[in-house]
Amino acid sequence: MSKQVFIGGGNMATAIIAGLIQQGRVPAEIAVADPSTERLAALAKQYAVRTQSDNHQALAEAEVLILAVKPQVMQQVCVSIASKVQERQPLIISVAAGLTAEQIEGWLGGNLAVVRVMPNTPAMVGAGMSGLWANERVNELQQQQAEQMFTAVGEVLVVNDQQQLHDITAISGSGPAYFYLFMEAMMEQAQAMGFDSRQAKRLVAQTALGAAQMVMEHGKPGELKRNVMSPGGTTERAIKHFEEKGLPNLVAEAMLVCRERSIEMASLSAKTGD
Repeated sequence: MSKQVFIGGGNMATAIIAGLIQQGRVPAEIAVADPSTERLAALAKQYAVRTQSDNHQALAEAEVLILAVKPQVMQQVCVSIASKVQERQPLIISVAAGLTAEQIEGWLGGNLAVVRVMPNTPAMVGAGMSGLWANERVNELQQQQAEQMFTAVGEVLVVNDQQQLHDITAISGSGPAYFYLFMEAMMEQAQAMGFDSRQAKRLVAQTALGAAQMVMEHGKPGELKRNVMSPGGTTERAIKHFEEKGLPNLVAEAMLVCRERSIEMASLSAKTGD
């Protein structure tokens, strides 16, 4: 009996499956449908979940359906399984960016409980940050199921307005890449200073990890920053240089253009889905 069914077995689905099993879920109650036989074989071998190349067969006993396919194929996938979904009436969870709950529900035949989740890639190492929004058909138990699923791979923030998922895309959805860019620049400069690539990675990654942990446990970034900055010292010189070059404003601008692009993508998806 497969209670949780994943359509799509890519990185995000794999991360969620790993988290669920670590949380104590029975592998036999998880099914994955994907056109790639290699991907299915790898998932079956590593997690002992049930696998199926046919979406309809995978849905036979579904209580929760997790749509983890690329946005550009979502409509095709949903329309193809709509009759089976209407028969089963599972909770629908979508992790696709830029597709509204109304679009997904419409493609699946309507009158469904739909949860949208904006996760991020650190979910793959159990350190994800997910934004979650549920439509009015989602009951309390179903929302708890959705929250528990993503708590298994990190933290969850529930929002009351679906539009806030655009904001979360700009903050945590795309956010890891912002930090990777900064870390990449630091690593390159560390190597220019004479450290090899392994040493540079260790110095920068552990520093980033420690800084994040300090924020989580001990205070606000501004306060912690000032604690490191001795008057007239090395850190103060570096921070002032960042500020003079406009780094804080540049970060804010980048987040806003990211949010704008998320809104644009949703609009384009709505037009192509009509």
